[in-house]
Amino acid sequence: MSSGSVSAQAFWVVRPGVGELRSVPVPAPGPDQVRVRALYSGVSRGTESLVFHGRIPVGEHERMRGPHQEGSLALPVKYGYCLIGEVTDGDAVGRRVFCLHPHQSWACVDADMVTELPDSLPPGRAVLTANMETALNATWDGGVSPGDRVVVVGGGVVGCLVAYLCGRIPGTKVQLIDVDQRRAEVASAFGVEFAGPSDTWSDADVVFHASATSAGLQTAVDAAGLEARIVELSWYGDRPVSLELGTHFHPGRLQIVSSQVGRIPASRAARWTYGRRLRVALQLLCDDTLDVLISGESPFETMPAVMSRILAPASEQSEPVLCHRICY
Repeated sequence: MSSGSVSAQAFWVVRPGVGELRSVPVPAPGPDQVRVRALYSGVSRGTESLVFHGRIPVGEHERMRGPHQEGSLALPVKYGYCLIGEVTDGDAVGRRVFCLHPHQSWACVDADMVTELPDSLPPGRAVLTANMETALNATWDGGVSPGDRVVVVGGGVVGCLVAYLCGRIPGTKVQLIDVDQRRAEVASAFGVEFAGPSDTWSDADVVFHASATSAGLQTAVDAAGLEARIVELSWYGDRPVSLELGTHFHPGRLQIVSSQVGRIPASRAARWTYGRRLRVALQLLCDDTLDVLISGESPFETMPAVMSRILAPASEQSEPVLCHRICY
């Protein structure tokens, strides 16, 4: 590999709902840096959708700033957090790595910002890494124990991964809830029950909400048993949330707690680092079953048009979109 700079292409959101590719120079790595050639990046319908449509509240712009982000969440911005690539310069040349980095064909980053993939993890599946970290953190926040009845409302990538993890705790019974009946295929692959909102259990020990809708959160509250915990994973951006708390909530002595991947739960923070959590998330992805969450892939050069399609409202999509893989 040449020791000079290379010209890369990066995806930028230039205004709400519109993106473009821009050329950026990527320098040769300095001391304690590596240069990475992108293989894949992943797009899911959570935070990236809010960024793409310009729906991040102004007061959250700095808090939401991502590693290696350029520009502002007021737009234009270069944003993303799941880049899989191969090290071409620096230490560990030839190794496949994960990096919290926007969608870009080449990157030069500090060596401690990349994590090697396990040998048994295909790079194409590693685009689920950030989502698996979020699901792992949420499972900790829920405190799920063997034998619990668990309801997960919202069958997006994170909700499905929470159902996957909880379903592997001995003795648990897990129900995945979604308005889209096509999520039944994922539930079946993971060995958990699927149901629509009208057939949700009403006595769950732990409920996770990941639909990012008021109706979904209400379903989650209604599914919780006496003194149960509801873990809210959704982030709504600038949208208000409506919730009925005058019936089941108070007499049921329910808890609604937030889960956010930016912090490790207090019960584990004394022992766990972000690096340890990330390495565990990568190991958890070494299961071929999880390929069901990759709903499609596109070449990087088509990304401006692809983002408009895959981040459109679910009602406008002919095919279900979970994690969409970008190929470089």
